[in-house]
Amino acid sequence: MNAERLESLRVELEGVNHELLALFNRRAELVTEAQDYKSGLGADSFDPMRQQEMLAGLIRSNQGPFSDETIKRLFSEVFRASLGVMDEHRESALRVSRSRREEDLIIQTPKAVIGKENVLIAGPCSVESEEQMDQVGRMLSSWGVTLLRGGAFKPRSSPYSFQGLGERGLKILRETADRYGLSVVSEVMDTRRVELVARYVDVLQIGARNMQNFDLLKAVGKIGKPVLLKRGLCATLDELLHSAEYIIDSGNEEIILCERGIRTYERQTRNTLDISAVPLLRQMSYLPVVVDVTHAAGRKDILAPLGRAALAAGANGLMVEMHPCPSLARSDCQQQFDFDEFLQFVREIGLPTPLRAVASGKESR
Repeated sequence: MNAERLESLRVELEGVNHELLALFNRRAELVTEAQDYKSGLGADSFDPMRQQEMLAGLIRSNQGPFSDETIKRLFSEVFRASLGVMDEHRESALRVSRSRREEDLIIQTPKAVIGKENVLIAGPCSVESEEQMDQVGRMLSSWGVTLLRGGAFKPRSSPYSFQGLGERGLKILRETADRYGLSVVSEVMDTRRVELVARYVDVLQIGARNMQNFDLLKAVGKIGKPVLLKRGLCATLDELLHSAEYIIDSGNEEIILCERGIRTYERQTRNTLDISAVPLLRQMSYLPVVVDVTHAAGRKDILAPLGRAALAAGANGLMVEMHPCPSLARSDCQQQFDFDEFLQFVREIGLPTPLRAVASGKESR
């Protein structure tokens, strides 16, 4: 009889274990459901006071044989595990995730579409003068390039380097774009200047140094214009997507992810282009991906093969710097193409038909 009773107890214990397992999993389901509901209401998903109230209620109901302290420890561990489930659920539920949307996002600017055929974003590192930008705009237009980049506010490593022309530079960019039928991409560095920059540009760029400037990300998310978000110098892809989540969470889905090289031990290039980031980002998110080959390499002689590699890996476009006279440029003169070098680059990377046709026609003339 004793052996039979022991076996009966063991079977009952095993049954209780499975009941507890089912209840723990059911609790996890309820937690994630409540989290989704709170998110829809804009409420915080975690309320520590609620946890304390539940613990106090459990201790009041405890009739033993577990002590109150043991009950507190057991359920504190259950609550902690539930927080882990909430974190995992939150990660899998990122709004920029491919799991939330299967089809690729197409972004329409006044003069260009990003996310369909591969695009080229080109222009000087810094806006320096009306004459400089007029030459750039005229040449880009004649080659079929419709996205003009240029820095009006420049983040420089040295405080004594050229910092850009500010609002005057933005005005020059806008006037050039309007004259030649281009869309404007330019960087915003400060929350106080978001509205100012947005008045002049079609795509707001967040530079690598500001990828985790969360107040700035929230601010551009409220503006309602496309945002080109550059990967930080040492940022992981998860961190890049979380930065994009700040923008979309503030109301703006029109985000372009930009791989621009990461900092490694290598000194032959300015940064190291992470080609693997392109197909991985395309798998992880539905947002378009462009590659800034200029800042990745910091040298002109290898930009064409890097561009071809980026496009072969699935990039939706490239960003490159060019200048009428790079040797006289006020910033990054060593990495900017002159016009002839830029045309050769366009021929070598094999971008969409309009660009190739214009380049071929110009070459034949």
